[in-house]
Amino acid sequence: MSEEDAVFDLVVVGSGAAGMTAALAAAHHGLTVVVVEKDAVYGGSTARSGGGLWLPGNEVLRAAGVADDPDGARDYLAHVAGPEIPAARRAAFLSQGPKMLELVRDHTPLDFAWVPGYPDYYPEAAGGRPRGRTVEPRPLDTRRIGPDLATLAPPYLAAPNGMAVTAVDYRWLSLGVRHPQAVLAAARLAAGSALDRLRGRRRLTMGQALAAGLRAGLRAAGVEVRLGTAMAGLLVEDDRVTGIEVTAGGGSAAGGGSAGRPAPSASDGRPGRLRARLGVLLASGGFERNGEMRAQYQRIGTEWTVGAPGNTGDGIEAGHRLGAALDLMDEAWWGPSLPLTGGPYFCLAERNLPGCIVVDGDGRRFVNEAAPYVDAVHAMRDGHLPAWLVADQTYRDRYLFAGRGPRQPLPRRWYAAGIVHRAPTLDDLAGRIGVPAGALGETVDRFNGFADAGSDDDFGRGESAYDRYYGDPRQRPNPCLGALRKPPFYAFAMVPGDLGTKGGLRTDERARVLRADGTPIPGLYAAGNASAAVMGRSYAGAGATLGPAMTFGYLAALDLAAARATATASAPAGED
Repeated sequence: MSEEDAVFDLVVVGSGAAGMTAALAAAHHGLTVVVVEKDAVYGGSTARSGGGLWLPGNEVLRAAGVADDPDGARDYLAHVAGPEIPAARRAAFLSQGPKMLELVRDHTPLDFAWVPGYPDYYPEAAGGRPRGRTVEPRPLDTRRIGPDLATLAPPYLAAPNGMAVTAVDYRWLSLGVRHPQAVLAAARLAAGSALDRLRGRRRLTMGQALAAGLRAGLRAAGVEVRLGTAMAGLLVEDDRVTGIEVTAGGGSAAGGGSAGRPAPSASDGRPGRLRARLGVLLASGGFERNGEMRAQYQRIGTEWTVGAPGNTGDGIEAGHRLGAALDLMDEAWWGPSLPLTGGPYFCLAERNLPGCIVVDGDGRRFVNEAAPYVDAVHAMRDGHLPAWLVADQTYRDRYLFAGRGPRQPLPRRWYAAGIVHRAPTLDDLAGRIGVPAGALGETVDRFNGFADAGSDDDFGRGESAYDRYYGDPRQRPNPCLGALRKPPFYAFAMVPGDLGTKGGLRTDERARVLRADGTPIPGLYAAGNASAAVMGRSYAGAGATLGPAMTFGYLAALDLAAARATATASAPAGED
């Protein structure tokens, strides 16, 4: 049998967390697996992400003393996902997510820690948890990764000076020098970075740690990962998916390999076939980098996403051509973003901190600025574009902003590109951004009254525990509300960015791809952003992308392992 017609039990398309978790689970259930990745680096959007996992009831939370209960998690996810998402899919995620995490901890160098106090995004809803259900990878020593470090996809934003910054650290760093915890976090990170240099050590955090740790687990399990290998199409025999056709990958590594090293070259591109005895898992990401698909389904371009460069909807289109149903194609993992000259910056703490508001082209507020980022963009796209984040000098003096320290001058190129405007008065600022001067002044005056009183009567900013997580604990009486009074005033362009699209192939509780009539396409599975999200149109909490992605990859592997066991048990003696 030629190399171009190799046979495996499972062929996985995509090397993000969903695909690698599926491959890991399949290998540890005795299946033969290959992972193909069209880019010259592995990790996809996972390597660019915060790396958090939203997984109710997992063992890491229990060890940290975080109380949870199945009924509460079930009620909360039903509230978030809504009736569009079948109860069986929600139940499968909740029951199998903790088991998936156990497998990852047992068979990779990864360990995880609770992100203390990071609330669910709707903590006041039934079953919501103000203390949160998110875990994140502990810092991972690169010496445990071996040769695969060189082909790890680069991060979306690299921490300065090689610091091992976690999600817990980011919360405090966003406060600049405003809070003692912020100063302590910065000092601890600087000391840790210096110690790492003395020891000749480097540590990965967030999505970099997650992707690299999963890859190390695959290497230990003997799973082959083929980089620079693109899926050209699905193989179908007797109405069953039996493998994929492959060619050279796109090589869209966005900056090359890890740590500034050039990305390895792609394969030679000989056309070939990888056959799958049991099935193919599409874990090839969303379609955020496909201009035609975004225009068709979302009426938006590709320039404001931070998703992986290779996410062009290949798996979604391949499944759809076979008759798979599509869901949620108008949705994404939205987030208000700054269209910076070097690429979009996904805003987290910037909107929650006191001393800023977000207004539309009429100079009016239209949303709770501190709302979960998906909700904020839903509001922006509902007739409130253009949008501007307006702040005063006190805000700039106190807090980190888009990676710039307090009082640090903003780059001249931002001003030249119209990303930021500065003016001595609100009227002048309104003229610079093309909004009615009187309206902007009235909006700020009204908001300042709310800030002084500590209650946002228009949008309730600061009322939710989620709002307050990224607020300023020293700001009283409301950590999210601060008046805008000190000139000069600033206006930052805000656009509807995203972490990736969340619509895709319709799947069931076993990650099988479904036709419109609800029947599965034999041999075809999907997980991650190639599939329609179990979160529906909302977002349960930090890590609600990766937690389900990995869980449904795991579920696909379990289903295939069960099918293999059934087939083996029923085979005549002497056959396999």
